[in-house]
Amino acid sequence: MNLALSGINFSRAFAAFACLLAPLWFFGFGAAEALTALGPKAKVVGAGVLAIPYLVFALGTPDYNVRAAVIVIALPVLLAAFLELPKLPQRMTWRDAAVLAIVVASYFLKWLQGAWPNPALALLPKLFLADIVAYCFLVIRNIDGAGYSLAPRRSAVIVGFRECVFYLPIALILGELTGFVHFHAALPSFGKVLAAIIVTSLLVALPEELFFRAVLQNLFETRLGKTAALLVTSVLFGISHFNHAAFNWRYVLLASIAGVFYGRAWRKDRQILAAIITHTGVDVVWSLWFR
Repeated sequence: MNLALSGINFSRAFAAFACLLAPLWFFGFGAAEALTALGPKAKVVGAGVLAIPYLVFALGTPDYNVRAAVIVIALPVLLAAFLELPKLPQRMTWRDAAVLAIVVASYFLKWLQGAWPNPALALLPKLFLADIVAYCFLVIRNIDGAGYSLAPRRSAVIVGFRECVFYLPIALILGELTGFVHFHAALPSFGKVLAAIIVTSLLVALPEELFFRAVLQNLFETRLGKTAALLVTSVLFGISHFNHAAFNWRYVLLASIAGVFYGRAWRKDRQILAAIITHTGVDVVWSLWFR
């Protein structure tokens, strides 16, 4: 058995994963709008429900950690209260920036590592933070124009694939010139391609596009305008990829340019699904043939 997987209760880990994915999925089909009808106190206290995935995973097992439990319960509640009381305008405020900065710090400084300490479960803290962002900005702030809908639409599919087609030649040319990508001739099975699409769209593109496009670029537009918001968000998106390995400027550059096309896909009709399709297409092509 792979040592990284040893000691994991797979049934609990899968249940926690399903609970973490549930808000991101159901919010995409109208659940967030329904929750905005709750009173301010109910919405703030309700943020504590986001801790359920950790309790499902750890409660009653040796993995349970009181400090981790306090963090996963308190973090969403405190951030929700910070944004709810008093009510904020639709424009980006310093409190929006502070909440997003705390989420970013939590991720890069691994403040939640104690909740899911096994390296094989490193994806779970990322999904937990995505849940917090979704709840804080789609339910508590209820920001305009997020376009966070996963309902399939023809326009989203067309725009998503279009931006992917626009970006891929640029990525391949720059990647070859900088030595970042290397073509691998292969004919992956249908199962491998399908698995790559599902995993990438749900676990990479969905949480990242929620954060960078539906929330960050959306809020920046209220202060900077559409073009500047697109460029600033794209650069931040690129910089966020510095930690995938020792700092690689080629990776950051290509990710920044990719962010422009992901942002264009979202901005065209303000549909998060379009950005997810573009992001998924780029990452799947890279992982299967150019990694």
